[in-house]
Amino acid sequence: MRDEASPFLNVAIVGTGPTGLYTLHHLLQFPRPLTVTLFEAGGLAGVGSPYHPETTSVSMLANIASIEIPPLQESYLDWLNRQPEAILQVYGVDSKALHDRQFLPRLLLGAWFRDSLERMVEAGRAAGHQIALREGAQVTDVAPLSDGIRLCFTTGVREESLIFSHVVLATGHVWPEDPSQDSRLFVSPWSGLIEAEIPAARVGVLGTSLSAIDAAMAVACQHGRFPQGDATSFQLSPGSQALRITLMSRQGLLPEADFWCPLPYQPLSHFTEAALALAREEGSAGLLDRLWTLFAREMAAADPGYAALIGIAELSPEGFAKAYFAPRLEIDPFVWAEANLVQVDRNAAARRTVGWRYAILRMHEPMETMVPYLDETDRARFDALKRVFVDNYAAVPPQSIRRLLALHRAGVLDVLRLGEDYGLDRDGGVTRVRAADGGEHRFDVLVDARGQRALGVADLPFPGLRQRLGNREGPVPVTDSFGIRGAGEGRLFLPAAPYLLHRMPFAQGITASHDMGATVAAAVLEPATAAA
Repeated sequence: MRDEASPFLNVAIVGTGPTGLYTLHHLLQFPRPLTVTLFEAGGLAGVGSPYHPETTSVSMLANIASIEIPPLQESYLDWLNRQPEAILQVYGVDSKALHDRQFLPRLLLGAWFRDSLERMVEAGRAAGHQIALREGAQVTDVAPLSDGIRLCFTTGVREESLIFSHVVLATGHVWPEDPSQDSRLFVSPWSGLIEAEIPAARVGVLGTSLSAIDAAMAVACQHGRFPQGDATSFQLSPGSQALRITLMSRQGLLPEADFWCPLPYQPLSHFTEAALALAREEGSAGLLDRLWTLFAREMAAADPGYAALIGIAELSPEGFAKAYFAPRLEIDPFVWAEANLVQVDRNAAARRTVGWRYAILRMHEPMETMVPYLDETDRARFDALKRVFVDNYAAVPPQSIRRLLALHRAGVLDVLRLGEDYGLDRDGGVTRVRAADGGEHRFDVLVDARGQRALGVADLPFPGLRQRLGNREGPVPVTDSFGIRGAGEGRLFLPAAPYLLHRMPFAQGITASHDMGATVAAAVLEPATAAA
Protein backbone atom coordinates (compact mmCIF):
# COMPACT_ATOMS: atom_id res chain seq x y z
CA MET A 1 0.00 0.00 0.00
CA ARG A 2 1.18 3.52 -0.77
CA ASP A 3 2.47 5.57 2.14
CA GLU A 4 -0.23 8.27 2.54
CA ALA A 5 2.41 10.76 3.74
CA SER A 6 4.20 10.51 0.41
CA PRO A 7 3.09 12.54 -2.62
CA PHE A 8 1.36 10.52 -5.31
CA LEU A 9 3.48 10.61 -8.45
CA ASN A 10 1.60 10.28 -11.71
CA VAL A 11 4.14 11.31 -14.35
CA ALA A 12 3.68 11.93 -18.08
CA ILE A 13 6.68 11.83 -20.39
CA VAL A 14 5.97 13.46 -23.75
CA GLY A 15 8.43 12.10 -26.30
CA THR A 16 10.16 8.73 -26.26
CA GLY A 17 13.49 9.55 -27.84
CA PRO A 18 16.71 9.24 -25.82
CA THR A 19 15.83 11.98 -23.30
CA GLY A 20 12.44 10.45 -22.59
CA LEU A 21 13.98 6.99 -22.21
CA TYR A 22 16.70 8.13 -19.82
CA THR A 23 14.11 10.04 -17.79
CA LEU A 24 12.06 6.85 -17.51
CA HIS A 25 15.18 4.85 -16.64
CA HIS A 26 16.01 7.12 -13.72
CA LEU A 27 12.42 7.37 -12.50
CA LEU A 28 12.12 3.60 -12.32
CA GLN A 29 15.01 3.42 -9.87
CA PHE A 30 12.60 4.81 -7.22
CA PRO A 31 11.83 2.04 -4.71
CA ARG A 32 8.10 2.86 -4.33
CA PRO A 33 5.55 2.37 -7.12
CA LEU A 34 5.06 5.19 -9.63
CA THR A 35 2.51 5.74 -12.36
CA VAL A 36 4.15 6.74 -15.64
CA THR A 37 2.51 7.37 -19.02
CA LEU A 38 4.64 7.78 -22.13
CA PHE A 39 3.25 9.70 -25.10
CA GLU A 40 4.69 9.17 -28.57
CA ALA A 41 3.22 11.06 -31.53
CA GLY A 42 4.54 8.53 -34.05
CA GLY A 43 3.66 4.89 -34.38
CA LEU A 44 7.00 3.58 -33.06
CA ALA A 45 8.01 4.65 -29.56
CA GLY A 46 11.50 4.50 -28.12
CA VAL A 47 13.50 5.30 -31.23
CA GLY A 48 13.93 9.05 -31.69
CA SER A 49 13.97 10.84 -35.04
CA PRO A 50 17.71 10.51 -35.81
CA TYR A 51 17.45 6.72 -35.40
CA HIS A 52 14.02 6.06 -36.93
CA PRO A 53 13.55 3.84 -40.01
CA GLU A 54 11.54 6.61 -41.71
CA THR A 55 14.33 9.18 -41.41
CA THR A 56 17.51 7.11 -41.45
CA SER A 57 19.26 4.65 -43.74
CA VAL A 58 21.89 2.00 -43.06
CA SER A 59 24.54 4.28 -44.60
CA MET A 60 24.07 6.84 -41.81
CA LEU A 61 26.44 6.28 -38.89
CA ALA A 62 25.98 7.36 -35.28
CA ASN A 63 28.90 9.49 -34.13
CA ILE A 64 28.95 7.92 -30.68
CA ALA A 65 30.36 4.54 -29.69
CA SER A 66 29.19 2.09 -27.04
CA ILE A 67 31.87 3.18 -24.57
CA GLU A 68 30.26 6.65 -24.42
CA ILE A 69 26.59 5.60 -24.35
CA PRO A 70 25.07 5.37 -20.85
CA PRO A 71 23.42 1.96 -20.35
CA LEU A 72 19.68 1.31 -20.38
CA GLN A 73 19.11 -2.00 -18.58
CA GLU A 74 22.38 -3.10 -20.24
CA SER A 75 25.16 -1.53 -22.26
CA TYR A 76 24.84 -1.09 -26.01
CA LEU A 77 27.78 -3.44 -26.61
CA ASP A 78 26.30 -6.18 -24.38
CA TRP A 79 23.06 -5.90 -26.33
CA LEU A 80 24.93 -6.09 -29.64
CA ASN A 81 26.74 -9.23 -28.52
CA ARG A 82 23.35 -10.86 -27.84
CA GLN A 83 22.02 -10.23 -31.35
CA PRO A 84 21.94 -13.05 -33.92
CA GLU A 85 24.55 -12.88 -36.65
CA ALA A 86 21.82 -12.68 -39.29
CA ILE A 87 20.37 -9.53 -37.68
CA LEU A 88 23.72 -7.75 -37.52
CA GLN A 89 24.44 -8.63 -41.15
CA VAL A 90 21.33 -6.69 -42.19
CA TYR A 91 23.11 -3.58 -40.86
CA GLY A 92 26.44 -4.52 -42.42
CA VAL A 93 27.97 -5.37 -39.03
CA ASP A 94 30.35 -8.26 -38.39
CA SER A 95 29.64 -9.82 -34.99
CA LYS A 96 33.25 -10.98 -34.68
CA ALA A 97 34.55 -7.42 -35.04
CA LEU A 98 32.37 -5.74 -32.40
CA HIS A 99 34.16 -3.50 -29.90
CA ASP A 100 33.24 -0.63 -27.58
CA ARG A 101 34.73 2.17 -29.74
CA GLN A 102 32.96 1.19 -32.93
CA PHE A 103 30.71 3.57 -34.89
CA LEU A 104 27.63 1.74 -36.12
CA PRO A 105 24.50 2.59 -38.15
CA ARG A 106 21.97 4.87 -36.49
CA LEU A 107 19.25 2.35 -37.32
CA LEU A 108 20.95 -0.25 -35.15
CA LEU A 109 21.21 2.20 -32.26
CA GLY A 110 17.51 2.91 -32.70
CA ALA A 111 16.77 -0.81 -32.44
CA TRP A 112 18.66 -0.89 -29.11
CA PHE A 113 16.64 2.07 -27.84
CA ARG A 114 13.36 0.37 -28.79
CA ASP A 115 14.37 -2.92 -27.17
CA SER A 116 15.54 -1.06 -24.07
CA LEU A 117 12.15 0.65 -23.77
CA GLU A 118 10.33 -2.67 -23.94
CA ARG A 119 12.64 -4.20 -21.33
CA MET A 120 12.30 -1.17 -19.02
CA VAL A 121 8.51 -1.31 -19.22
CA GLU A 122 8.51 -5.04 -18.47
CA ALA A 123 10.95 -4.72 -15.56
CA GLY A 124 9.17 -1.63 -14.20
CA ARG A 125 5.80 -3.35 -14.16
CA ALA A 126 7.34 -6.37 -12.47
CA ALA A 127 8.68 -4.02 -9.77
CA GLY A 128 5.18 -2.65 -9.12
CA HIS A 129 5.21 0.52 -11.26
CA GLN A 130 2.18 1.26 -13.44
CA ILE A 131 3.45 2.12 -16.93
CA ALA A 132 1.32 3.01 -19.95
CA LEU A 133 2.68 3.50 -23.46
CA ARG A 134 0.53 5.65 -25.75
CA GLU A 135 1.84 5.37 -29.31
CA GLY A 136 0.23 7.47 -32.03
CA ALA A 137 -0.85 10.01 -29.39
CA GLN A 138 -0.09 13.62 -30.36
CA VAL A 139 -0.07 15.99 -27.38
CA THR A 140 -1.86 19.17 -28.48
CA ASP A 141 -1.84 21.28 -25.32
CA VAL A 142 -0.38 21.54 -21.84
CA ALA A 143 -2.33 23.42 -19.16
CA PRO A 144 -0.88 23.92 -15.66
CA LEU A 145 -3.58 23.70 -12.97
CA SER A 146 -3.45 24.53 -9.28
CA ASP A 147 -2.73 20.93 -8.31
CA GLY A 148 -1.54 19.24 -11.48
CA ILE A 149 -0.94 19.48 -15.22
CA ARG A 150 -3.62 18.74 -17.80
CA LEU A 151 -2.45 17.16 -21.06
CA CYS A 152 -4.68 17.30 -24.11
CA PHE A 153 -3.91 14.82 -26.86
CA THR A 154 -5.37 13.21 -29.93
CA THR A 155 -5.10 9.63 -31.08
CA GLY A 156 -6.41 10.36 -34.56
CA VAL A 157 -9.81 9.09 -33.48
CA ARG A 158 -10.81 11.50 -30.72
CA GLU A 159 -9.54 14.25 -28.46
CA GLU A 160 -8.72 13.27 -24.90
CA SER A 161 -7.24 14.85 -21.79
CA LEU A 162 -5.67 13.55 -18.59
CA ILE A 163 -4.31 15.20 -15.46
CA PHE A 164 -0.84 14.34 -14.12
CA SER A 165 1.11 15.37 -11.06
CA HIS A 166 4.22 15.99 -13.21
CA VAL A 167 4.84 16.36 -16.94
CA VAL A 168 8.18 16.03 -18.75
CA LEU A 169 8.24 17.56 -22.23
CA ALA A 170 11.09 15.54 -23.75
CA THR A 171 10.10 16.54 -27.26
CA GLY A 172 13.59 16.41 -28.76
CA HIS A 173 14.62 18.08 -32.00
CA VAL A 174 12.11 20.14 -33.94
CA TRP A 175 12.56 20.20 -37.69
CA PRO A 176 10.76 22.75 -39.87
CA GLU A 177 7.98 21.77 -42.22
CA ASP A 178 7.88 22.79 -45.86
CA PRO A 179 4.46 24.33 -46.56
CA SER A 180 5.19 24.47 -50.29
CA GLN A 181 5.54 20.68 -50.53
CA ASP A 182 8.32 21.22 -53.08
CA SER A 183 9.63 17.75 -53.99
CA ARG A 184 13.06 19.19 -54.81
CA LEU A 185 13.45 21.22 -51.60
CA PHE A 186 14.04 19.59 -48.21
CA VAL A 187 13.99 21.94 -45.24
CA SER A 188 15.87 19.34 -43.17
CA PRO A 189 17.43 15.91 -43.79
CA TRP A 190 14.55 14.45 -41.75
CA SER A 191 11.70 15.89 -43.82
CA GLY A 192 11.16 13.05 -46.29
CA LEU A 193 14.60 12.84 -47.88
CA ILE A 194 15.04 9.13 -47.12
CA GLU A 195 11.80 8.18 -48.85
CA ALA A 196 12.09 10.60 -51.78
CA GLU A 197 13.40 9.67 -55.22
CA ILE A 198 16.24 12.09 -55.88
CA PRO A 199 17.25 12.49 -59.54
CA ALA A 200 20.82 12.16 -60.74
CA ALA A 201 21.24 15.91 -60.97
CA ARG A 202 22.84 18.87 -59.19
CA VAL A 203 22.15 18.42 -55.47
CA GLY A 204 23.10 21.13 -52.98
CA VAL A 205 23.38 20.43 -49.25
CA LEU A 206 23.54 23.40 -46.88
CA GLY A 207 25.93 22.38 -44.11
CA THR A 208 29.01 20.21 -43.78
CA SER A 209 28.37 18.52 -40.41
CA LEU A 210 27.40 14.88 -39.88
CA SER A 211 23.77 15.71 -40.72
CA ALA A 212 24.92 17.10 -44.06
CA ILE A 213 27.12 14.06 -44.63
CA ASP A 214 24.10 11.85 -43.89
CA ALA A 215 22.07 13.75 -46.47
CA ALA A 216 24.84 13.32 -49.06
CA MET A 217 25.04 9.59 -48.31
CA ALA A 218 21.27 9.18 -48.58
CA VAL A 219 21.32 10.74 -52.04
CA ALA A 220 24.49 9.02 -53.24
CA CYS A 221 23.30 5.57 -52.21
CA GLN A 222 20.25 5.97 -54.46
CA HIS A 223 22.62 6.21 -57.41
CA GLY A 224 25.49 3.91 -56.59
CA ARG A 225 27.13 1.83 -53.92
CA PHE A 226 30.18 1.33 -51.81
CA PRO A 227 31.42 -2.21 -52.57
CA GLN A 228 30.77 -4.57 -49.66
CA GLY A 229 33.27 -3.97 -46.88
CA ASP A 230 35.04 -1.18 -48.80
CA ALA A 231 34.47 2.50 -48.02
CA THR A 232 37.41 3.70 -50.12
CA SER A 233 35.61 3.53 -53.48
CA PHE A 234 32.18 4.36 -54.83
CA GLN A 235 30.56 2.96 -57.95
CA LEU A 236 27.88 5.00 -59.74
CA SER A 237 24.96 3.09 -61.22
CA PRO A 238 24.41 3.20 -64.99
CA GLY A 239 22.47 6.31 -65.93
CA SER A 240 23.52 8.24 -62.82
CA GLN A 241 26.65 9.89 -64.22
CA ALA A 242 25.04 13.35 -63.95
CA LEU A 243 24.86 13.20 -60.14
CA ARG A 244 26.81 16.01 -58.47
CA ILE A 245 26.50 16.68 -54.74
CA THR A 246 27.86 19.89 -53.20
CA LEU A 247 28.21 20.42 -49.45
CA MET A 248 28.13 24.14 -48.61
CA SER A 249 29.02 26.18 -45.52
CA ARG A 250 30.36 29.61 -44.69
CA GLN A 251 33.91 28.32 -44.17
CA GLY A 252 33.72 25.36 -46.53
CA LEU A 253 35.36 23.03 -44.02
CA LEU A 254 34.72 19.34 -43.58
CA PRO A 255 34.54 18.02 -40.01
CA GLU A 256 37.55 16.11 -38.74
CA ALA A 257 37.53 12.41 -37.93
CA ASP A 258 36.82 11.34 -34.38
CA PHE A 259 40.10 10.91 -32.50
CA TRP A 260 41.28 8.36 -29.96
CA CYS A 261 41.39 9.51 -26.33
CA PRO A 262 41.09 8.01 -22.85
CA LEU A 263 37.51 7.48 -21.67
CA PRO A 264 36.10 8.37 -19.22
CA TYR A 265 37.72 11.81 -19.36
CA GLN A 266 40.88 12.40 -17.37
CA PRO A 267 40.62 15.31 -14.90
CA LEU A 268 41.58 18.81 -16.02
CA SER A 269 44.43 20.65 -14.37
CA HIS A 270 43.41 24.33 -14.65
CA PHE A 271 39.88 24.48 -16.08
CA THR A 272 38.50 22.89 -12.93
CA GLU A 273 35.17 23.23 -11.17
CA ALA A 274 36.80 25.15 -8.33
CA ALA A 275 38.60 27.55 -10.69
CA LEU A 276 35.39 28.17 -12.65
CA ALA A 277 33.49 28.90 -9.45
CA LEU A 278 36.09 31.50 -8.46
CA ALA A 279 35.90 33.09 -11.91
CA ARG A 280 32.12 33.26 -11.67
CA GLU A 281 32.17 34.80 -8.18
CA GLU A 282 33.90 37.87 -9.57
CA GLY A 283 30.77 38.71 -11.56
CA SER A 284 29.72 38.73 -15.20
CA ALA A 285 31.88 41.66 -16.23
CA GLY A 286 35.07 40.31 -17.77
CA LEU A 287 34.07 36.69 -17.13
CA LEU A 288 34.95 35.45 -20.63
CA ASP A 289 38.49 36.81 -20.34
CA ARG A 290 38.94 35.08 -16.97
CA LEU A 291 37.67 31.83 -18.48
CA TRP A 292 39.97 32.33 -21.45
CA THR A 293 42.98 32.62 -19.11
CA LEU A 294 42.09 29.24 -17.59
CA PHE A 295 41.50 27.77 -21.06
CA ALA A 296 44.93 28.94 -22.29
CA ARG A 297 46.65 27.53 -19.20
CA GLU A 298 44.94 24.16 -19.70
CA MET A 299 45.98 24.06 -23.35
CA ALA A 300 49.60 24.95 -22.50
CA ALA A 301 49.73 22.23 -19.85
CA ALA A 302 48.11 19.60 -22.11
CA ASP A 303 50.16 20.31 -25.24
CA PRO A 304 53.01 22.80 -24.80
CA GLY A 305 54.17 22.35 -28.39
CA TYR A 306 50.82 23.25 -29.92
CA ALA A 307 50.31 26.14 -27.50
CA ALA A 308 53.69 27.61 -28.45
CA LEU A 309 53.14 27.02 -32.17
CA ILE A 310 49.98 29.11 -32.29
CA GLY A 311 51.18 31.58 -29.65
CA ILE A 312 48.23 30.98 -27.35
CA ALA A 313 49.67 33.19 -24.60
CA GLU A 314 49.23 36.22 -26.86
CA LEU A 315 45.79 35.34 -28.24
CA SER A 316 42.26 36.35 -27.32
CA PRO A 317 39.31 33.93 -27.68
CA GLU A 318 38.60 35.43 -31.10
CA GLY A 319 42.27 35.24 -32.11
CA PHE A 320 42.50 31.62 -31.03
CA ALA A 321 39.46 30.71 -33.15
CA LYS A 322 41.14 32.24 -36.19
CA ALA A 323 44.42 30.41 -35.47
CA TYR A 324 42.56 27.13 -34.88
CA PHE A 325 40.84 27.15 -38.28
CA ALA A 326 43.54 28.92 -40.33
CA PRO A 327 45.55 25.83 -41.45
CA ARG A 328 42.39 24.13 -42.77
CA LEU A 329 41.23 27.23 -44.61
CA GLU A 330 44.50 27.36 -46.53
CA ILE A 331 44.20 23.90 -48.09
CA ASP A 332 41.70 21.92 -50.15
CA PRO A 333 39.22 20.34 -47.68
CA PHE A 334 39.61 16.87 -49.17
CA VAL A 335 43.41 17.03 -48.98
CA TRP A 336 43.10 18.01 -45.33
CA ALA A 337 40.53 15.29 -44.68
CA GLU A 338 42.77 12.60 -46.13
CA ALA A 339 45.77 13.70 -44.05
CA ASN A 340 43.63 13.98 -40.92
CA LEU A 341 42.22 10.48 -41.49
CA VAL A 342 45.72 9.00 -41.78
CA GLN A 343 46.72 10.68 -38.52
CA VAL A 344 43.58 9.54 -36.71
CA ASP A 345 44.00 5.93 -37.85
CA ARG A 346 47.65 5.86 -36.77
CA ASN A 347 46.86 7.39 -33.38
CA ALA A 348 44.01 4.94 -32.78
CA ALA A 349 46.27 1.97 -33.62
CA ALA A 350 48.92 3.27 -31.21
CA ARG A 351 46.35 4.49 -28.62
CA ARG A 352 47.99 7.90 -28.88
CA THR A 353 46.18 11.06 -27.78
CA VAL A 354 46.64 14.49 -29.33
CA GLY A 355 46.89 16.61 -26.20
CA TRP A 356 45.34 19.85 -27.42
CA ARG A 357 42.36 18.13 -29.07
CA TYR A 358 41.64 16.17 -25.89
CA ALA A 359 41.92 19.30 -23.75
CA ILE A 360 39.32 21.15 -25.85
CA LEU A 361 37.02 18.13 -25.74
CA ARG A 362 37.20 17.92 -21.94
CA MET A 363 36.63 21.65 -21.49
CA HIS A 364 33.49 22.03 -23.59
CA GLU A 365 31.05 20.75 -20.96
CA PRO A 366 32.49 22.81 -18.06
CA MET A 367 32.51 25.85 -20.34
CA GLU A 368 28.84 25.31 -21.14
CA THR A 369 27.95 25.70 -17.45
CA MET A 370 29.43 29.21 -17.57
CA VAL A 371 27.47 30.46 -20.58
CA PRO A 372 24.38 31.56 -18.57
CA TYR A 373 26.60 33.88 -16.52
CA LEU A 374 28.14 35.72 -19.48
CA ASP A 375 26.91 39.26 -20.07
CA GLU A 376 25.54 40.32 -23.44
CA THR A 377 28.91 41.50 -24.76
CA ASP A 378 30.73 38.33 -23.76
CA ARG A 379 27.97 36.12 -25.18
CA ALA A 380 28.53 37.71 -28.58
CA ARG A 381 32.31 37.27 -28.22
CA PHE A 382 31.85 33.65 -27.14
CA ASP A 383 30.48 32.71 -30.58
CA ALA A 384 34.03 32.48 -31.98
CA LEU A 385 35.16 30.08 -29.26
CA LYS A 386 31.87 28.19 -29.50
CA ARG A 387 32.70 27.27 -33.12
CA VAL A 388 35.97 25.72 -31.92
CA PHE A 389 34.23 23.61 -29.29
CA VAL A 390 31.54 22.46 -31.73
CA ASP A 391 34.11 21.59 -34.40
CA ASN A 392 36.03 19.56 -31.82
CA TYR A 393 33.23 17.56 -30.17
CA ALA A 394 31.29 17.12 -33.43
CA ALA A 395 34.07 15.10 -35.04
CA VAL A 396 32.58 12.36 -37.21
CA PRO A 397 33.22 8.63 -37.55
CA PRO A 398 36.38 7.93 -39.61
CA GLN A 399 34.23 5.71 -41.82
CA SER A 400 32.18 8.78 -42.79
CA ILE A 401 35.34 10.60 -43.89
CA ARG A 402 36.42 7.57 -45.95
CA ARG A 403 33.07 7.60 -47.71
CA LEU A 404 33.30 11.35 -48.42
CA LEU A 405 36.72 10.86 -49.93
CA ALA A 406 35.43 7.97 -52.04
CA LEU A 407 32.56 10.10 -53.34
CA HIS A 408 34.98 12.91 -54.15
CA ARG A 409 37.35 10.57 -56.03
CA ALA A 410 34.36 9.27 -58.00
CA GLY A 411 33.61 12.83 -59.12
CA VAL A 412 30.31 12.90 -57.23
CA LEU A 413 31.03 15.20 -54.26
CA ASP A 414 32.54 18.63 -53.76
CA VAL A 415 32.61 21.33 -51.07
CA LEU A 416 31.76 24.99 -51.57
CA ARG A 417 32.88 27.86 -49.33
CA LEU A 418 30.02 30.39 -49.25
CA GLY A 419 31.58 33.10 -47.10
CA GLU A 420 29.76 35.09 -44.45
CA ASP A 421 27.44 37.06 -46.73
CA TYR A 422 25.71 34.59 -49.04
CA GLY A 423 22.18 34.36 -50.37
CA LEU A 424 19.83 31.86 -51.96
CA ASP A 425 16.48 31.84 -53.70
CA ARG A 426 14.23 29.27 -55.34
CA ASP A 427 13.14 30.08 -58.89
CA GLY A 428 11.39 27.81 -61.37
CA GLY A 429 12.37 24.61 -59.59
CA VAL A 430 16.04 25.63 -59.34
CA THR A 431 17.80 26.95 -56.23
CA ARG A 432 20.34 29.69 -56.91
CA VAL A 433 23.04 30.12 -54.29
CA ARG A 434 25.14 33.27 -54.42
CA ALA A 435 28.44 33.01 -52.58
CA ALA A 436 30.08 36.01 -50.93
CA ASP A 437 32.67 36.16 -53.72
CA GLY A 438 29.92 36.82 -56.25
CA GLY A 439 29.81 33.33 -57.75
CA GLU A 440 26.39 31.87 -58.49
CA HIS A 441 25.67 28.14 -58.21
CA ARG A 442 22.49 26.40 -59.36
CA PHE A 443 20.98 23.24 -57.88
CA ASP A 444 18.07 21.10 -58.99
CA VAL A 445 17.61 19.74 -55.45
CA LEU A 446 18.45 21.49 -52.18
CA VAL A 447 18.69 19.96 -48.69
CA ASP A 448 19.01 22.27 -45.69
CA ALA A 449 21.18 20.39 -43.18
CA ARG A 450 22.37 23.31 -41.08
CA GLY A 451 21.12 21.74 -37.87
CA GLN A 452 18.81 22.66 -35.06
CA ARG A 453 18.04 26.32 -34.47
CA ALA A 454 17.32 27.67 -31.00
CA LEU A 455 13.60 27.86 -30.15
CA GLY A 456 11.67 30.04 -27.73
CA VAL A 457 8.23 30.56 -26.19
CA ALA A 458 6.64 31.44 -29.55
CA ASP A 459 7.72 28.05 -30.95
CA LEU A 460 6.03 25.95 -28.26
CA PRO A 461 3.33 23.84 -29.97
CA PHE A 462 1.04 24.14 -26.93
CA PRO A 463 -1.22 27.25 -27.05
CA GLY A 464 -2.28 27.00 -23.41
CA LEU A 465 1.32 26.91 -22.24
CA ARG A 466 2.28 29.79 -24.53
CA GLN A 467 -0.57 31.82 -23.06
CA ARG A 468 0.45 30.94 -19.51
CA LEU A 469 3.94 32.27 -20.33
CA GLY A 470 2.45 35.50 -21.63
CA ASN A 471 3.00 34.76 -25.33
CA ARG A 472 6.33 36.49 -24.83
CA GLU A 473 9.24 36.66 -27.20
CA GLY A 474 12.55 35.04 -26.33
CA PRO A 475 13.59 31.81 -24.62
CA VAL A 476 11.46 29.66 -22.36
CA PRO A 477 12.46 30.45 -18.75
CA VAL A 478 13.73 27.26 -17.11
CA THR A 479 15.39 26.37 -13.81
CA ASP A 480 18.62 24.42 -13.41
CA SER A 481 16.49 21.25 -13.22
CA PHE A 482 14.66 22.24 -16.47
CA GLY A 483 11.44 23.18 -14.68
CA ILE A 484 9.50 25.89 -16.54
CA ARG A 485 9.35 29.09 -14.49
CA GLY A 486 5.91 30.64 -14.19
CA ALA A 487 4.02 27.56 -15.34
CA GLY A 488 3.42 24.54 -13.14
CA GLU A 489 6.40 25.47 -10.99
CA GLY A 490 8.28 22.31 -9.99
CA ARG A 491 5.87 20.04 -11.88
CA LEU A 492 6.38 20.87 -15.57
CA PHE A 493 9.80 20.22 -17.14
CA LEU A 494 11.29 20.97 -20.55
CA PRO A 495 14.48 18.91 -21.16
CA ALA A 496 14.29 19.55 -24.92
CA ALA A 497 17.52 20.69 -26.59
CA PRO A 498 16.06 23.28 -29.01
CA TYR A 499 14.59 25.27 -26.12
CA LEU A 500 17.82 25.14 -24.11
CA LEU A 501 20.39 26.17 -26.72
CA HIS A 502 20.42 29.81 -25.58
CA ARG A 503 21.88 28.75 -22.23
CA MET A 504 23.28 25.30 -23.08
CA PRO A 505 24.81 25.69 -26.57
CA PHE A 506 26.19 22.13 -26.58
CA ALA A 507 22.99 20.45 -25.32
CA GLN A 508 22.61 17.69 -27.87
CA GLY A 509 23.57 14.07 -28.16
CA ILE A 510 22.91 10.95 -26.14
CA THR A 511 25.08 11.82 -23.15
CA ALA A 512 23.25 15.15 -22.82
CA SER A 513 19.95 13.23 -22.98
CA HIS A 514 21.13 10.99 -20.16
CA ASP A 515 22.20 13.92 -18.00
CA MET A 516 18.98 15.85 -18.59
CA GLY A 517 16.91 12.74 -17.84
CA ALA A 518 18.78 12.17 -14.58
CA THR A 519 18.33 15.80 -13.52
CA VAL A 520 14.60 15.87 -14.27
CA ALA A 521 13.94 12.52 -12.60
CA ALA A 522 15.72 13.70 -9.44
CA ALA A 523 13.60 16.87 -9.37
CA VAL A 524 10.37 14.88 -9.86
CA LEU A 525 11.26 12.40 -7.13
CA GLU A 526 12.64 14.93 -4.63
CA PRO A 527 9.35 15.59 -2.74
CA ALA A 528 8.59 11.88 -2.45
CA THR A 529 12.14 11.16 -1.35
CA ALA A 530 11.99 13.87 1.31
CA ALA A 531 8.69 12.49 2.63
CA ALA A 532 10.06 8.97 2.94
